[in-house]
Amino acid sequence: MRAVMDTPLGHLAIETENGAVERVVFTDDELLPATEETAQKAVKQLQQYFAGERQVFDVPVRLKGTEFQVAAWEALMKIPYGETVTYQQQAQMMGHPKACRAAGGANNKNHILILVPCHRVVASNGMGGFGCGTEKKRFLLELEKENRNE
Repeated sequence: MRAVMDTPLGHLAIETENGAVERVVFTDDELLPATEETAQKAVKQLQQYFAGERQVFDVPVRLKGTEFQVAAWEALMKIPYGETVTYQQQAQMMGHPKACRAAGGANNKNHILILVPCHRVVASNGMGGFGCGTEKKRFLLELEKENRNE
């Protein structure tokens, strides 16, 4: 099932199948209400996130990729709200300390934005990349910084 919601950064498409979120991506598509339970839950939790009211997601996600990509994405989900790690730290979390470029490549293939928070990984010398643009990455990091529980 597919839903498209509005956010401060534009429209987000949420795709679910068999009770799990499989994609959350920015889109130019028109708004489309969520009709399936998992999509409804994802939309509600993402609305709460953008309102600064949610720091942890409990909607089920299904990670689809290579073994390395899945390991990279699982590491992303361990980064606490409002915090960042470097690509090197992410690679270390995965048990592949020299694979920081590969970790960045896996992050670029992440198709479950925000729920699998690739925006929380930064370069050792600055912001680093983000497939949706550094302006969106900066917005998400600032949102979390402003709303994190100390």
